[in-house]
Amino acid sequence: MEMEHADVPIYHRTGSLIRATLIVRPNRFLAIARSDSDIRGACTDEAEDEAELGVVRAHIADPGRLEELLFPGAIVYLSRAQRDSMRTPRKTEYDLVLVEHNGILVSVDSRVPNELIYSALKSGFFEELREYRRITRESMYGSSRFDFRLSTGNADESNAVPAAKAPDCFVEVKSVTLIQGNAALFPDAPTARGARHMRELATAVSQGFRAMVIFVIQRKDAEYFAPNAIMDPEFTEALRTAAGAGVEVKAVKCNIAKSGAIMLNKAVPVILYNSFPHPE
Repeated sequence: MEMEHADVPIYHRTGSLIRATLIVRPNRFLAIARSDSDIRGACTDEAEDEAELGVVRAHIADPGRLEELLFPGAIVYLSRAQRDSMRTPRKTEYDLVLVEHNGILVSVDSRVPNELIYSALKSGFFEELREYRRITRESMYGSSRFDFRLSTGNADESNAVPAAKAPDCFVEVKSVTLIQGNAALFPDAPTARGARHMRELATAVSQGFRAMVIFVIQRKDAEYFAPNAIMDPEFTEALRTAAGAGVEVKAVKCNIAKSGAIMLNKAVPVILYNSFPHPE
């Protein structure tokens, strides 16, 4: 179903994006690309020769493999890193944030989904969560740090207890970029941390809390979401068990513009079983 709300969450970037061609990805977090425009002077001193050729180094804020997206020759889009947000000096002055794939744009910035969901929670975008008026980011439970903890008290009245108080709700957000056939799949690499999150969400439900995991598909071409059972059977089993224990599982895909703007668009079905084999 189409999600229609007056305050549709949109993630905007500061400044325009730079189109480039990926040359090589030396490791998971670094890309070397050749820009389509003149950006000489943007690189660090040791990269001056590369800058003369329009070659820049960019950070990739996604720990996934992304092998089907980031390969030599892929068209990518770079964003200049905001210096005022840098807690420590960086060797890269750019972030690789978008990639063109089969005629669509895919966001490969794993920081975006949290910001989109935070905006969604504040605006009441998710109807089933509108009763929660207080949002705490990065809340600890057990040995996990979940992205959000929601409660029904007002943000400025943390000790207020409503007459019919709903249980606090833990929300974990996962970024999805992998599509096979028409299925969005998570993860694209084994994640013991992700499996632990699912188990601890289930434990929270058993102790009287509410819990939810939201898979944000950072592209528009998914028709449904499924766990990647072939890549990570442990995570898949943990997610299925969590859902059976009462953890709510949601998936929503995004629209992405070349400006870098990303908008939550449409909820897609979640299929936890019988989702394989994948179409070739």
